[in-house]
Amino acid sequence: MSSVNATIQLLTREQAESAALSRAAGQSTCSTELASGPWEYDAAEAARGVPAYGPGASSADIAPASTPRQGEIPAEYKQASDAELDRRILAAKEALGDRAVILGHFYQRDEVVKYADFVGDSFQLANAALTRPEAEAIIFCGVHFMAETADILSTDRQAVILPNLAAGCSMADMADIDSVQDCWEQLEEIYGTAPDADGRLPVIPVTYMNSSAALKAFCGEHGGIVCTSSNAATVLEWAFERGQRVLFFPDQHLGRNTAKAMGVPLEHMPLWNPRKDLGGNSEATLEEAEVILWQGFCSVHKRFTVAQIEKARQDHPGVTVIVHPECPMEVVDAADSAGSTDHIRKAVAAATEPTTFAIGTEINMVNRLAAEYPQHTIFCLDPVICPCSTMYRIHPAYLAWVLEELVQGRVVNQIVVDDAVQQGARVALERMLAARP
Repeated sequence: MSSVNATIQLLTREQAESAALSRAAGQSTCSTELASGPWEYDAAEAARGVPAYGPGASSADIAPASTPRQGEIPAEYKQASDAELDRRILAAKEALGDRAVILGHFYQRDEVVKYADFVGDSFQLANAALTRPEAEAIIFCGVHFMAETADILSTDRQAVILPNLAAGCSMADMADIDSVQDCWEQLEEIYGTAPDADGRLPVIPVTYMNSSAALKAFCGEHGGIVCTSSNAATVLEWAFERGQRVLFFPDQHLGRNTAKAMGVPLEHMPLWNPRKDLGGNSEATLEEAEVILWQGFCSVHKRFTVAQIEKARQDHPGVTVIVHPECPMEVVDAADSAGSTDHIRKAVAAATEPTTFAIGTEINMVNRLAAEYPQHTIFCLDPVICPCSTMYRIHPAYLAWVLEELVQGRVVNQIVVDDAVQQGARVALERMLAARP
């Protein structure tokens, strides 16, 4: 099976040659710009002076002014053929040896993942880096918050590198430290700060791994914790033991789906809109709240719908539908199961008989599972090929550049989390590590 990138290139050529041919193929992409090298929209972004997430699922999301931007990389990398980039990356890896470790996220394009020493989700990769203490450089082929987490957990002598600084995360950007602090102050005015008779605090902040280091530090400093999609229920149980209610950010869907499965009524899960006073709620509503959900979401997982599931069941009787818990509640309810990227991978691997799987998560991972398990029929619920905008900004050209710079003794695109932020964030992460499912 061809990679997502190769398929996008093919479809784009078909669209250019014949729109009818593309329609007949029954496939399309969410943006023809995906066929361009990321440096083209890095340059366009610089020319506009306004940051953006790039083509793909997050293209319509508004990037904050503080969003990191990637500068120009040398023309030799942009002009290099796939074969030349492959040769240069492999040569640089060999020259660096154990001095460098490459981490590749599940959602990363195949053309990059094939060079990774470890492949996994964000926290698996941060932990994987800990197994290579001899590595002087950790090259994180993922997005910005992942590289921040790796820097927090790594040693002072290790440099964490993000091949393209513009590889951010629109969901993570939907909750910024100023807005969360403002929310916290408003909640303190309603709930106070004193614990109840059982010693439980009025509110415990819980941030999803997909958030900035500053928000992880906020949680660490306010008795809170970090969660992943695989341990969110365990973390919420931990939080309810210590607090009367939870403020969950930035992803409303993971919070809602997890709390609902634990028996929390929907009417006790108000949504907090950071642009409105009291998040758009009344004091009475907030008094009754058990989980206050931040108004954030993943643009990749928001694309999945109940209609897609119904069509999959109609076209493939007996299909097993598995979706990520970042999908909207109605989609999770209509699926056969929901879980983290690791849950999805393990579910496919555990199937002993040929099975048809319709999967609701990022297309690169789905495509890779289909290639890895040819005995099964595996397809993405969304018929439109629309990868994560920011993951897609990592390209072999950027990987070759940062690796060859390391060979020359130069560290570029280093991600450094301030020491004061690291301290609080590490506390929240260590609490998460101790709260095992």
